[in-house]
Amino acid sequence: MQILIDECLPKKLKQEFVEYSVFTVQEKGWSGMQNGELLNEAENEFDVWLTADQNIESQQNLNRFDIAVVVLVAPQNKLEVLLPLMPLLHDVLKNIQPKQLIYIEP
Repeated sequence: MQILIDECLPKKLKQEFVEYSVFTVQEKGWSGMQNGELLNEAENEFDVWLTADQNIESQQNLNRFDIAVVVLVAPQNKLEVLLPLMPLLHDVLKNIQPKQLIYIEP
C-alpha cells in the first residue's frame, strides 16, 4: 500500500508506517498544491491520502478521485496528539478501499 501524508501533518508521522510505502507531500515536491490538484497527482501513485483537513469533504468531490482519504481528527496536528490515533488508523488501513473517506477520531 502506498500512503501520502499531507503537509498539514507532522513529517515524523511517517515513522508510524514501517509496513507501508509512505511519502510526505514535501518529499514528492508537491508542497503548496491546492487539494484538488494534489489529489489529481496522488491518485496515480498512492492508495491513501492521509490529512487533517476536516473540511475536505465540502471542498472537493472526492468521488472524482481514485484514492482513499483518511482524515485524522485531533485538537492539534502535533505528533504527540496524533499518536493515540495510530492503532485506529492501522485497523482502518487493513480494509480501506479506493474512494472511501474515513475520519479517525478518539
